[in-house]
Amino acid sequence: MAALPPRKCLLRAEGRGAETASNTRVAAGMKFAYRFSNLLGTVYRCGNLNFTCDGNSVISPVGNRVTVFDLKNNKSNTLPLATRYNIKCVGLSPDGRLAIIVDEGGDALLVSLVCRSVLHHFHFKGAVHSVSFSPDGRKFVVTKGNIAQVYHAPGRKREFNAFVLDKTYFGPYDETTCIDWTDDSRCFAVGSRDMSTWVFGAERWDNLIYYALGGHKDAIVACFFEASSLDLYTLSQDGALCVWQCDTLPEGLRLKAPTGWKADLLQREEEQEEEEGAESETTIRGKATPAAEEQQGKVKYSRVAKYFFNKEGDFNNLTAAAYHKKVHLLVTGFASGIFHLHELPEFNLIHSLSISDQRVASVAINSSGDWIAFGCSGLGQLLVWEWQSESYVLKQQGHFNSMVSLAYSPDGQYIVTGGDDGKVKVWNSLSGFCFVTFTEHSSGVTGVTFTTTGYVIVTSSMDGTVRAFDLHRYRNFRTFTSPRPTQFSCVAVDSSGEIVSAGAQDSFEVFIWSMQTGRLLDVLSGHEGPISGLCFNPMKSVLASASWDRTVHLWDMADSWRTTETLALTSDALAVTFRPDGAELAVATLNSQITFWDPENAVQTGSIEGRHDLKTGRKELDKITAKHSAKGKAFTTLCYSADGQSILAGGMSKFVCIYHVREQILRKKFEISCNLSLDAMEEFLNRRKMTEFGNLALIDQDAAEEGGVAIPLPSVKKGDMSSRHFKPEIRVTSLRFSPTGRCWAATTTEGLLIYSLDAQMLFDPFELDTSVTPVRIRAALRQRDFTRAILLAFRLNERKLLQETLEAVPWDEIEVISSSLPDLYVEKVLEFLASSFEVSHHLEFYLIWTQKLLMVHGQKLKSRVGTLLPAVQFLQKSIQRHLDDVSKLCDWNRYNLQYALAVSKQRGLKRPSEPLGSEEEAGASEDDDDDSLHLLGGGPGHADAPLA
Repeated sequence: MAALPPRKCLLRAEGRGAETASNTRVAAGMKFAYRFSNLLGTVYRCGNLNFTCDGNSVISPVGNRVTVFDLKNNKSNTLPLATRYNIKCVGLSPDGRLAIIVDEGGDALLVSLVCRSVLHHFHFKGAVHSVSFSPDGRKFVVTKGNIAQVYHAPGRKREFNAFVLDKTYFGPYDETTCIDWTDDSRCFAVGSRDMSTWVFGAERWDNLIYYALGGHKDAIVACFFEASSLDLYTLSQDGALCVWQCDTLPEGLRLKAPTGWKADLLQREEEQEEEEGAESETTIRGKATPAAEEQQGKVKYSRVAKYFFNKEGDFNNLTAAAYHKKVHLLVTGFASGIFHLHELPEFNLIHSLSISDQRVASVAINSSGDWIAFGCSGLGQLLVWEWQSESYVLKQQGHFNSMVSLAYSPDGQYIVTGGDDGKVKVWNSLSGFCFVTFTEHSSGVTGVTFTTTGYVIVTSSMDGTVRAFDLHRYRNFRTFTSPRPTQFSCVAVDSSGEIVSAGAQDSFEVFIWSMQTGRLLDVLSGHEGPISGLCFNPMKSVLASASWDRTVHLWDMADSWRTTETLALTSDALAVTFRPDGAELAVATLNSQITFWDPENAVQTGSIEGRHDLKTGRKELDKITAKHSAKGKAFTTLCYSADGQSILAGGMSKFVCIYHVREQILRKKFEISCNLSLDAMEEFLNRRKMTEFGNLALIDQDAAEEGGVAIPLPSVKKGDMSSRHFKPEIRVTSLRFSPTGRCWAATTTEGLLIYSLDAQMLFDPFELDTSVTPVRIRAALRQRDFTRAILLAFRLNERKLLQETLEAVPWDEIEVISSSLPDLYVEKVLEFLASSFEVSHHLEFYLIWTQKLLMVHGQKLKSRVGTLLPAVQFLQKSIQRHLDDVSKLCDWNRYNLQYALAVSKQRGLKRPSEPLGSEEEAGASEDDDDDSLHLLGGGPGHADAPLA
């Protein structure tokens, strides 16, 4: 019996060891719990725009996702959901809580905009053209083909079937195009391509079942009811507006008497009521017998006016329209990019403007009638126009062609992207908006990078120039060129920001320039194929250049530009990158491998076989499965994580892989898109499309055209832009980790995707055991044992408990507490402080914590600079954002105070009790008055405003 206790202890120790190991594995998995957080670079693709019910946000469909642009707080956010195909239409409930999102295949998602999640899936069994909720929110109409279906809208409570079909309405002979409801939800109108508009009763009205309106010579684009009326406006594609007047008010609609089994049921109820009493009999009979009422005629419409938008005779198709019933404002968009504002019913033109040279695809007006949103699918533009002040509230446009490259600024606040359209765009990673676009390049941009200061962007282009842009003055201040015209495929800047290098695609040379002078310093020759990638060592002046000639050259910038090493590869090199500490080099090659090298000794230290992880999809016209098509694919872009332990890889596939460098295993794989509207998405051949004559996609797609199907040429990735049917191919062109390590970004066919750590949903403890509980943490706080409470809280790692513990420390004891923290916990406290700066209002308190920690532990932290760099950069990003906001506020207050002092001084000089001595003195004081007002930016009209 005496031997049992040691055995128990042994078992307990083994259990604790297993628990620690499992905790370590869970922590490693949670470290890469990246989730899709935002979509930048694309603001509108197709579908209809909607304003939220408060009028402050625009809901825009972007491919198979939905982005909400908050115009009041200047932020954009993409909902964490995706449909299988591109979104065709979005219907918003009147209270703004629910949205129905329908894609091109007829699949619908019921989405809660409050909790940003999918509540229900539904399939409409056909392509849907439009969706519209009734104003009372009880029903919604869906038009597909030539029919309109009325469904009961989902309620607040949980339902097994959220979409219950109420009625199906037939009438139009061709496809339906638009819907509009009356204010009281009694009737709705449906426009069609057969040039007719149909008015249907949402209930079984006796005097209105349906009514067909003609009078147009082209397809109906939009129809609108007048406020509190059955009067109707219809607009057709040829630019005609018809005004229809109804002879009946909405209150004049009468319910139809029930027939059949409903009448029998009602009669039985009446008989039961007769037995109970005569009063109820009279009441029920009065309701059930409409024949006793005065019979009136059926509802009739008459056309009272017809107007034309194209008065000059030019043929300009009307493509979109919106009407605000309260202010009687009609907005129409045309194929030429022009829009008109008219006041109805008089058809008075308020103003007209050209906002684009492309077709206006969608128009929406907010609830107050002040802002108008326009979507142009040709250029991917989204504009919000304030028509009264004639100014833009929002003006955003993505890259016209696909994005090619991206780079994070050193503090992680900005992202720069370059596209095939020759534009360089800079995005704010917090707001999601593009705030500057450089258009100096005349051809596609192939590479972008930031200097270490974060205020200079260097780009390379196929137009033969490398340009440097200044983010202070937003100008191109340097243009680097080569002696002979050449196309640059990549660019890199050294850690000092003084040396700029670019690789040539046609001359196989690497060009070196000086940033200060703009002069060409040297031309490095030695490669025998196009240069595919350049990267500077972050710690030394060594440049690595990868080429299609199956080599990577290492050039010493400090020693007369000579080649120090040549790394021989087994296949063509496609991408090269250094680890953040410069001690390792990764190269992606054409045979789907990633090889790792020691740059000091030119020795290969490992390799990863990535062919099976790429999993490329087959194209629509391929006759092989995805498994065989993956043989020719490879990773084309690489990026090390902020701590250097993992590497991110992407290429000609819908997957992005994270590998562990030392173990050489796949840690996680992300599917960046599930959009079947893109090519190369499906994995297997669809046997239903295969016939004895070949693939149906080849036969049916353009069979009516004289030339038939345009089969793409080999290695043509972008497709023929003049083709009627164009499906872009899904691919990842560039990947970058944020310097903070909290997120990573990828430029893809869909746009700029941001994946970030979802810290809200994770429980990620550190060295947890049974003694660490919230009760013990709060007990330590009550005993004022703050150091122990902080250590226990960080081991449990619950955010609210951490905040409670840190904020319980008195500010004058912070220095003592921070000096007693172990080095291992200092990094965790710094990470928590960095994340708290983004959400907390206790700015000064957390700044004191940060200052004391860095002052006390500064010397010790220098030895762990590699692991601490992401946390410090995250901290710098958060503090810099607050510095920008607070400095603007302080400057504004300082100018206002100076202005108030100047005004009070002027009034002190001009006292009414002390008349001025002479005209010269009066003139001098007036001159001083004007100068001071001019200097402070005010004017005579504003002099009394601050003191009023």
